[in-house]
Amino acid sequence: MSHLFEPLTIKDITLRNRIGVSPMCMYSYINGFSNDWQVIHLGARAVGGAGLIIAEATAIDPIGRITPYDLGIWSDEHIEPLSRVTRVIKENGAVAGIQIAHAGRKAGSRRPWDSGKPRHPDELPSWQGVGPSPIAFSDDYAVPHELSVDEIRQIQDSFRAAAGRALSAGFEWLEIHAAHGYLLHSFYSPISNQRSDEYGGSFENRIRFLLETVRAVREVWPERLPLTVRISGTDWVDGGWSVEDSVQLARHLKAEGVDLIDCSSGGGVAQAKVPAGPGYQVPISEAVRHGADILTATVGLITAPEQADEIIRNGRADLVLLGREMLRDPYWALHAAQVLKQPAPVPPQYLRAF
Repeated sequence: MSHLFEPLTIKDITLRNRIGVSPMCMYSYINGFSNDWQVIHLGARAVGGAGLIIAEATAIDPIGRITPYDLGIWSDEHIEPLSRVTRVIKENGAVAGIQIAHAGRKAGSRRPWDSGKPRHPDELPSWQGVGPSPIAFSDDYAVPHELSVDEIRQIQDSFRAAAGRALSAGFEWLEIHAAHGYLLHSFYSPISNQRSDEYGGSFENRIRFLLETVRAVREVWPERLPLTVRISGTDWVDGGWSVEDSVQLARHLKAEGVDLIDCSSGGGVAQAKVPAGPGYQVPISEAVRHGADILTATVGLITAPEQADEIIRNGRADLVLLGREMLRDPYWALHAAQVLKQPAPVPPQYLRAF
């Protein structure tokens, strides 16, 4: 029986435990360039004992940023600053992962602490969001530009190039962001996709953009390294994307060479009523794991060591990703090991405190 502190091996990469830092936007960068904040932020959590550290949503294109302050990987100049991040993560015993992303129709917002609402067109820098159809995310958002097939191909090329840069920067775990109402999710959800061409209508057409993007990334991302996809397991509204759809999508992704599905939910429908509570997204991970016979990660209000351990021991996920709890306690993994009476990877410099 697996448990929270049993190593997890995927391809040539072994995580020292089943604890990961979920990708969380910091909105702290200029022109997409990594900086000391990211080195300290993620390095501290590697010191804190997590097995996997996933760098936040990293834009493949300037107009794919959620805010003007997002991290970026759309140019070769972004590689060297990111290599500082991977170096400090690896030197402290964790695996360095990155999430590559395009915000789609939800791009161009203010930072959460600056209200989080969409920016006005006269605020510089300013850009129009893009999506499968000219349908705004909400009344607060502008109507996005409907992507042409040629523009879809260009974005897929950008995902491919971003994956190559991530490899050059030293990342050994790649996650494609296809959740939370951002571009790839907006294509597979019937709520936001009203197209009538080969990228809209049927289930097979709506997942086409994502599957083709995975194939493009696979051209440059080595087979020996894990390739994962974060999905929104459900839109939480009638007539939207469902858990059953996610199981079917996961089967397709597995056939394309995806190693693990990171199961989140929501974000695509502004008025959705999400039943948030401790571990509320774990049933999505469990359904996808067993329905598609693929490794999964789970997220969502997981805070207690016993809670995380139960998820792994009962086969509900293979990896537990923590977000806000890791912001509160960078050393959560070390404390969890103590609670669960497991060996803890305490840095020798900190042994006197443990």
